[in-house]
Amino acid sequence: MSDNNGWQFVDTNILIYAHDTSAGDKHVRAKNLVGELWDSGRGCLSIQVLQEFYVTVVQKLPRPIKPEMAAAIIADLSQWRLHIPDADDVLEAIEIHRRNGLSFWDAMIICSAKKMGCSVLFTEDLNSGQLYEGVRVQNPFV
Repeated sequence: MSDNNGWQFVDTNILIYAHDTSAGDKHVRAKNLVGELWDSGRGCLSIQVLQEFYVTVVQKLPRPIKPEMAAAIIADLSQWRLHIPDADDVLEAIEIHRRNGLSFWDAMIICSAKKMGCSVLFTEDLNSGQLYEGVRVQNPFV
């Protein structure tokens, strides 16, 4: 399921599905993808993704995860390559947002993936196959 070329960025929604046992086939596919990226060592995330993941799995899932378990998952995921955005990244994301007509938060994800040299961004929030700033979007559910 994962691309064999280089670093690959995982958006929040994919991580959420990987831990949401009520998500059916999406849970299975996302869990397998995250497992493949874990095993290959090619997975990348940003602090934004970890923050959004925590809030969603603790507060918004049909079967929320306990905060302690969510923290343990985040501690494990923090072993992946992490992008920690700074003010210059925010300014670049604003330009990506303006150029591409994306939400600011999606532009921030693309900025992080670009800064980390990722060839692929796994997400269901953007058009699969679309190229943004040299990063190809791939929806693992289509």
